[in-house]
Amino acid sequence: MSTMSISQQEDRKQVTMQSLKKQCEKDREKVKGIFRFYECPGGMLSFSFRAYKWDPVQTYRLTDGESYDLPLGVAKHLNKNGWYPKHHFLLDEAGKPHMKIGQKKRRFGFQSMEFIDPEEFGEAKDTEIVTATPLKK
Repeated sequence: MSTMSISQQEDRKQVTMQSLKKQCEKDREKVKGIFRFYECPGGMLSFSFRAYKWDPVQTYRLTDGESYDLPLGVAKHLNKNGWYPKHHFLLDEAGKPHMKIGQKKRRFGFQSMEFIDPEEFGEAKDTEIVTATPLKK
């Protein structure tokens, strides 16, 4: 049973919807950048995208190395979702193999030509996850 009254629930729902609309407006702002197709240099990527349920589905066709003005939401999608895990196997103390994601292999991305915080934009490079162990003296 909820301790919130119906009016409090409606107020919270309205605030949530307002913040979602604000984020939607921000995601529609155009950003200039270069599409990079790491998996297929010189190739073309075609994909359909819809960020919000009230948006129409849009189809994009991007060619590696070309400059585009894209909505920020599409640029973030390209940078956050254009990778696959590359797995590594390690042996534990008992000699049993364990799988872990050792690297994110980028397939494609959108290189901004404007300054944007890399974490906010979702840019990530191929990174290796390394486990550090103390040195024995």
